[in-house]
Amino acid sequence: SPEAYAAAWRTLKDVDCVLVPGGFGDRGIKGMILAARYARVNKIPYFGICLGMQISVIEIARNVLGWEDANSTEFEDTTPHPVVIFMPEGSETHLGGTMRLGSRKTLLQSQDCLTAKLYHNSKHIDERHRHRYEVNPKVVSNLEECGLKFVGRDENGDRMEILELADHPFYVGVQFHPEFKSRPGKPSPLFLGFILAALGRLDQYLRSYQNGN
Repeated sequence: SPEAYAAAWRTLKDVDCVLVPGGFGDRGIKGMILAARYARVNKIPYFGICLGMQISVIEIARNVLGWEDANSTEFEDTTPHPVVIFMPEGSETHLGGTMRLGSRKTLLQSQDCLTAKLYHNSKHIDERHRHRYEVNPKVVSNLEECGLKFVGRDENGDRMEILELADHPFYVGVQFHPEFKSRPGKPSPLFLGFILAALGRLDQYLRSYQNGN
């Protein structure tokens, strides 16, 4: 439907920020990838949660690295460029209770990254997880060569937990679910940063905190 297609693009171009949340299955994935690319190219604040982080990896692999057929094995198990894969210790036949669940420690790789600043210079954070797929560690070096930085990893350094994109007002993807611990009176640091970036007030907030206010 050309009319619906045009209306969808008008809606996207009118937003102040883009959030791609968690989810399962391939419904809507092509649109999510297009939205992630639009946010990246046009410097629109982007926040990807769980699936949303994986979407950003697929998009950058396709459009920056030039791997046009890059995909998650959740959507295409025969893709020649599996940038997102099923967790090696998971079970593809017994799905009940086999997800990576609960609070897990994420080690921040640098105190200069945006996430560390939003978490008030913490060296590690504890956030809750709920996923079966993860970024393929074999392609991390390729992705980082094009500006994507995995600033948070698990305690073994093998699982990618947080990504950021350089030279962007707010481009963050997380494998965990910060909404699980976010509260009206105590929002998740990443949600707070995301909304502040959409309002154009993130830099002001970070400077204020650094000055002790």
